[in-house]
Amino acid sequence: MRALVVDCYGPIEDVELREMPRPVPGAGELLIRVRAASINSADVRMIRARPFFVRFFSGFIRPLGGILGPDAAGEVIEVGEDVTRFKPGDRVCGDLMDSGAGGFAEYLTTTENLLAPIPEGVSFDQAAALPVAGLTALQALRDAGGIQPGREVLIDGASGGVGTFAVQLAKHFGAEVTGVCSTGKLEQTRELGADHVIDYTAEDFTRNEKNYDLIVSCNGVHSIFEYRRRLKPGGTFVAAGGGLGHVFGSMILGKALAGPTGKKLTNIHAHADTEDLEYLLELVATGSITPLIERTYPLERGVEALAYVDAGHARGKIVLTMKDAR
Repeated sequence: MRALVVDCYGPIEDVELREMPRPVPGAGELLIRVRAASINSADVRMIRARPFFVRFFSGFIRPLGGILGPDAAGEVIEVGEDVTRFKPGDRVCGDLMDSGAGGFAEYLTTTENLLAPIPEGVSFDQAAALPVAGLTALQALRDAGGIQPGREVLIDGASGGVGTFAVQLAKHFGAEVTGVCSTGKLEQTRELGADHVIDYTAEDFTRNEKNYDLIVSCNGVHSIFEYRRRLKPGGTFVAAGGGLGHVFGSMILGKALAGPTGKKLTNIHAHADTEDLEYLLELVATGSITPLIERTYPLERGVEALAYVDAGHARGKIVLTMKDAR
């Protein structure tokens, strides 16, 4: 089989398309023929080992496993002993980070507890675009943000992978949504359902007088102090992206900054959850949300696709497709 292999941390150009042995499923595992896999910004950070602390999770000297890509969708080819939920021919997808990822390849093995069935009417590309970004948006809004109908919600970074899902999900939950993005993506954000849009190249929303019940930052452009300034009393800020300053700042200073206004500052580290993923897949199947896929690339152009994501200007999701697996 062909796979994009990362032998050591470094530039994107060092990622290599290589022939690899097809994996064999063990007890409790399934062999999946990958049809599509989406790229997340975390994949690029993992390749570059930036920030440095990613080495403590993925291997200090070199990436463990060597094949990235936690977001994958495909067909079950073979099942190992004790697999009960799926059979050969089933269409499945999942966030596979807990089993070592492996989506940037024509075949992978994983455990059934990380997989969800793909409903009729949902394509492999759509299913592959959903897990990491969709789960992050859902868990940020619902679990960390406590979103409620009628609340005023701002999504900062509304045009990226997480942001495009967050805008749609916030509207699905009945919120009044403001999306922050660049000039060229304003109309896209409106089409996703945002009630209001802010062009960050022309306006700094942290310096105006409008306050929000919930702010979800998908890119971490502003400091947590600036985000806090735009919260209503009792409002919540959720860091769903950005650098370590937002993660540790919200963890360490969150309670101290709450003060008498009850403002909450927190962060979300999304986790694989098949019930949540099945919920999102059903929303896609019914047309309630739509994965925004800007570009698809064949696996052999995977380095080019990774470089495009690394440039930081992708609208929604970038998907790798595997049409002729061997």
